[in-house]
Amino acid sequence: MSADTLLAQTATVLLVEDDLALAAWISDFLCSRGFRVEHFSRGDQAATQWQQAAADLILLDLMLPGKNGLEVCKLIRQQSDIPILILTAQGEELDEVLALESGANDYLVKPVRPRALLARLNSILRRQQKPQPQQPLLQFDQLLLDLSSHRVCLADTEIPLSATEFKLLWYLASHAGTVLSRQQVFLQMTGRDYDGLDRRIDMLISVLRRKLNDNSSQPQRIKTIWGKGYLFVADAWQQA
Repeated sequence: MSADTLLAQTATVLLVEDDLALAAWISDFLCSRGFRVEHFSRGDQAATQWQQAAADLILLDLMLPGKNGLEVCKLIRQQSDIPILILTAQGEELDEVLALESGANDYLVKPVRPRALLARLNSILRRQQKPQPQQPLLQFDQLLLDLSSHRVCLADTEIPLSATEFKLLWYLASHAGTVLSRQQVFLQMTGRDYDGLDRRIDMLISVLRRKLNDNSSQPQRIKTIWGKGYLFVADAWQQA
């Protein structure tokens, strides 16, 4: 069972959509993927009763009777930080900007594509998961990572890293001995799913290897496991 399936099985979506045929289709689709769905067809109803749905995420149309989606979004955002995904049929840049400025987490242009909708919902829910408490120090023989100060020392020599480089190294080291997929690493670093083209993670890995005296042609400390991902080797830090 995938992590996204587990997320869906514990998530309730409040769908606010006045197109009843579209609402029925979205509800059936999401329910088939494990979500629970509550439906309101009016904006004024959503503005006053959204809390009764006990939802984890709100899927909100812009053009609604009673009160438009932007008004509803602003009202809800004044009371809660619940994730809100706006549905807009217009696809104009101004509508997208207004949606985000009203407090929405993301937007999706109609016509709704099933896989795109599912990906957006899962991405938002993953970002909402509370991180586990982290220990402030990690040490692997001569490598020391200090989370509180973002300091990295190798054989008593401080290694200057950018905030992004430290974030990546800490994430890899926190999962020492575990192969992390490019999708997992990309999501951790950017908050977005990997699109199959972006090479920034590969570039950051190369920088870390150079700064940490890892052999770029035959790395022993931060390995690339072809077809699977990256591996931080816990016992490869005895010598600088």
